[in-house]
Amino acid sequence: MKSVKIILLAIFFVIFPLIVRSDYYLHLMIIAFMWVTIGTAWNLLAGYTGQVSFGHAIFFGTGAYTAGLLASKLYISAWWGMLLGGPCAMLIAAFVGWVCFRLRGPYFALATLAGGEIIRLVAVNWESLTKGMVGILLMPSFKSKLPYYYIALGIAILAMLKVHLLMRSKYGYWFLAIREDQDAAEAMGINTTLYKNISLLVSAFFTGTAGAFYTNYMGFIDPSVVFSLHYISIMTILVVIVGGVATRFGPAIGAFIMVGVQELFRSSIFGLAPKWVSQAHALVFGIIVVFVIMFMANGVVGDWHKISRVFKRAR
Repeated sequence: MKSVKIILLAIFFVIFPLIVRSDYYLHLMIIAFMWVTIGTAWNLLAGYTGQVSFGHAIFFGTGAYTAGLLASKLYISAWWGMLLGGPCAMLIAAFVGWVCFRLRGPYFALATLAGGEIIRLVAVNWESLTKGMVGILLMPSFKSKLPYYYIALGIAILAMLKVHLLMRSKYGYWFLAIREDQDAAEAMGINTTLYKNISLLVSAFFTGTAGAFYTNYMGFIDPSVVFSLHYISIMTILVVIVGGVATRFGPAIGAFIMVGVQELFRSSIFGLAPKWVSQAHALVFGIIVVFVIMFMANGVVGDWHKISRVFKRAR
């Protein structure tokens, strides 16, 4: 029954652009799919392996600039960045893992936070390479949003499928063992540093691929966006927390919820509210997270039985 629902949902997303021709709604879906990919990647590292990262903007920005620099410096199509963005992010992740996995718990999280800010400042000031705050502008490859829609959908499905298969393999057991008790895992002979790095590399690959896609889709990047702490790293965490940490579909549900809320406030609730409301989305995000932590600690997916119980009572 569950497999049938998944297949029907997949069919819905495939035919969605054939039913809804509005570029506005296609854009929202494309951005949501991008966040599904990033959230799924972060969930592998933090949700399943227990290594909370505040620096996933490092990998997103690396993928984004891989595509951008290929076009602006080497005059190669930025679409090659879709193939190279992930591997380049993995190279950065290998260094991050070598440095940061010497630390545990909050110290690891703080190290990734500091690393993300350092990389952002490097990108801002290395103007000869990144053009600094001027950014990199690219000509879009497609006039229609339809190709971008299916590419974003394909990447999201691939990320979810890969993480699902990993967690059903022996790697999944080792990731969970590390999350539950790293010392006990080491006592059992598990090379925790190796498997934490494997989790990080896979997570970085999909995050970097999403960054490369963002460059191709938006056509413009600068360090304040693609290496942003609040727009990328914090948003990634919010997506997974709201949807459900260490759940299969939590990042996907969280992505659609957070993109919807963000767009709702960006458009000042469809023009019915004052313009200052559009600047309050960060406050609303905070309120949502506090609510989830207090009443739905496992997120929408993890605590769906509580939500369904409330609806039953309302009837």
